[in-house]
Amino acid sequence: MSRIVYVNGHFIPEAEAKVSIFDRGYLFGDGAYEVVPVMNARLIDVEPFLVRLENSLCELSINWPCSKDQYLDIHRELVWHNKLEEGMIYSQVTRGVADRQFNFPDNTSPGFIAFTQTVNHTDNPRAKTGVSIASVEDIRWKRRDIKSIALLAQCMAKQAAVEKGAYEGWMCEDGFVTEGTSSSAYIVKDNILITRPLTNTILAGIRRKIMLKLARKHQIHMIERPFTIKEAINADEAMMSAASCSLLPVVEIDGEKIGTGKPGPVYEKLRALYLDHALKTAQ
Repeated sequence: MSRIVYVNGHFIPEAEAKVSIFDRGYLFGDGAYEVVPVMNARLIDVEPFLVRLENSLCELSINWPCSKDQYLDIHRELVWHNKLEEGMIYSQVTRGVADRQFNFPDNTSPGFIAFTQTVNHTDNPRAKTGVSIASVEDIRWKRRDIKSIALLAQCMAKQAAVEKGAYEGWMCEDGFVTEGTSSSAYIVKDNILITRPLTNTILAGIRRKIMLKLARKHQIHMIERPFTIKEAINADEAMMSAASCSLLPVVEIDGEKIGTGKPGPVYEKLRALYLDHALKTAQ
């Protein structure tokens, strides 16, 4: 059965989904996106995702395509139409349709599309085996805090990591890890969780925000500071988080085993805490 997707006010079969060639998202990558996990047919981490989308749209001077309540209702209707029990919803808002020009056109109506994907959050086999990471160069623009749909640099970095046989790439700049191509990056040394502090150099990951909050609440010591690939290789544990996978253990970086080469105790505790939080707060 074909998925039902949402395109500019209409729920339609994916085979019928079309957008204008003059949509500025298509022409310039002029838009923002979000990804919301779904567990037990309910939306996860709703409030932080609305706050981050609000920030991205504000920074890009793009209006909301509808009210925030309507935005969530569309997500929930997609869950219902597609009978989605566990997975995620991708949504994006563009500046809209206008003849091609670099400056922002006047009086455009924002474009808004959304669709579902099936993903295994609670019983992901990689959560038990761990994943490998390859270091790659960070060649992105300077406003990485905006969740822009212009993701070519991340696609190139992910492809470079895949060609090295890795599951994910950790992007590096000036000798330090910034973040994953589509995830937040963490290491653990001497039972201390370490991750890069928030600036314009990284995206404010929602799983990252919640993970750090849970760490503080449950007495897991943490430091927000940059770290190098060498530090990561010599760490006791490493992990990554994203809407598409919740939290996964990193057991190898650039061919070097991390710690015991198996998921570590800090990761195990954080993953359990996050899944418990997600299921209890789902909307």
